[in-house]
Amino acid sequence: MPYPDTVNLPFNRACLQDAFQPLSPDATGAGEPGFLLLIQGGDLVVFNQDGAPVLPSGLPPDWVEPESTVIIGLWQGKPLRAGRVSRTTSLPAPFTAEPFNAYSDRLDDQLLTLGGIARNLLAWDHESARCTRCGGGTERHPGSWGKRCILCGLERFPPTHPCAIVLVRRGEEFLLGRKAIWPEGRYSLIAGFLDAGESLEECARREVREETGVEITNLLYVGSQNWPFPSQIMAGFVADYAGGEVTVDADELEDARWFTVHSPPPVLPTKRSIARWIIDRYALGVTA
Repeated sequence: MPYPDTVNLPFNRACLQDAFQPLSPDATGAGEPGFLLLIQGGDLVVFNQDGAPVLPSGLPPDWVEPESTVIIGLWQGKPLRAGRVSRTTSLPAPFTAEPFNAYSDRLDDQLLTLGGIARNLLAWDHESARCTRCGGGTERHPGSWGKRCILCGLERFPPTHPCAIVLVRRGEEFLLGRKAIWPEGRYSLIAGFLDAGESLEECARREVREETGVEITNLLYVGSQNWPFPSQIMAGFVADYAGGEVTVDADELEDARWFTVHSPPPVLPTKRSIARWIIDRYALGVTA
């Protein structure tokens, strides 16, 4: 899908166009063959066709956890089922597990997005089996992905957790940080979850201040991306440097420093992420 519109980024439903029709889990068609979105840990299980990953089709094989299988929509007019595969299951050829966070782009935008939707909904289905208020069992809210507690009646629906992610610019320089768990040499934007009572803009300012000691100004919203790991929405900003020396919060980051287009970090975020989209467009001048 073309840049610069962030609505077309992977994990945002728009990149599926009209080929995907979402459905509630009580939709009909339980016995009709269709496409399969199988999640194994942090991977999407695909069928290797002439060396290229494609969605498996048919009915779920017996190595898919049966209690996890659920219809999430229609894909190209056929039922689209999501299901979990145990991490300990050895996949029979020609099935393979492709990681969502791989640096290579084996999975195209549509596979990533469909897999992200499945991962999000399966996580919600698993985590909402018990009521958060009284601990009772839950049942499905008809016609939706919501759950209702059988004992106390509390109704809940799949949550989306907002995050702010921000590129800070100082003339030709831009500020990036890295976490210790990331691959060697990889740097990305400063980001974090909203605190209670915060706006997205307040969150962006606080995260930059807490993690790097830098103050920002002229904060500008540039776009958003669904991030289904398992249920975030990343609100992207660019901002100007307003003061302060870089002081790294060691609990959050291993390093933070200023880079330039002529001296970027060794490794940037993957192109599937809004972090890379913002860096490309607003720091490196890449628009396609």
